[in-house]
Amino acid sequence: MNEIYLIDTHTHINMIEGISEADIIRNAALNNVKKIVVPASCAKDIDEVFELAQNYENIYCYLGIHPEEAKDWNGEIEEKIKTLASSPKVVGIGEIGLDYYWDKSNIDLQKEIFIKQIELANELNLPLNIHDRDAHKDTFDILKEHNKNSAVIMHCFSGSHEFALECIKEGWYIALGGVVTFKNAKKMKEVAKIVPIEKLLLETDAPYLTPVPHRGEENQPAYVKFTAEEIAKLKGISFEEAAQTTSANAEKILSI
Repeated sequence: MNEIYLIDTHTHINMIEGISEADIIRNAALNNVKKIVVPASCAKDIDEVFELAQNYENIYCYLGIHPEEAKDWNGEIEEKIKTLASSPKVVGIGEIGLDYYWDKSNIDLQKEIFIKQIELANELNLPLNIHDRDAHKDTFDILKEHNKNSAVIMHCFSGSHEFALECIKEGWYIALGGVVTFKNAKKMKEVAKIVPIEKLLLETDAPYLTPVPHRGEENQPAYVKFTAEEIAKLKGISFEEAAQTTSANAEKILSI
């Protein structure tokens, strides 16, 4: 029988404050989390997460600019990403997308930079790791129009199960994190039930969105197991099947 292990497909371990990187990785390994993907959010993150991926065998990274940081995008960053993307440890462009929750004053700029980064991913033939907060329709429409050849991961999915099915029709993947373990997260539980396991990925989005039973603490990759356990329970499958299938999905999309 194949070894059962988990993959955290989206975790900001460079932002976790209460524990060292070495301990984060050790805790992950003790909980059968064998591979970890760290996204960039801002310009300074790009060097940080790339270096992390180079320093640890089981860490990979996405490179990109978060929508809230869209104003910082420029040609220099684009060229840097192109250069760094030659490393096999760079497995996607992310996290990129649209965020209308905090600030709606820069929507046009967000869209412009989102499109530029989609085009960059297409050029590099890398997957897209998508941040979509309160911007479901625009995110969907832009991806439909501008993405030509990149696999799509809807990070920290927050839409309805109907929207999830629309994404699945496009061949995109749904990544779920600790929110699915929250007692009142009825919408996310419905998404976990309805999306085929072959289209699901696991993530923590650490240090945020810590799952039950550690809610209120700082999140870390080791806790992705609680999300896997909840998804298995909701789908009526074994933990082993949830872990094995979601890990296989991640390895296929990200070539890790």
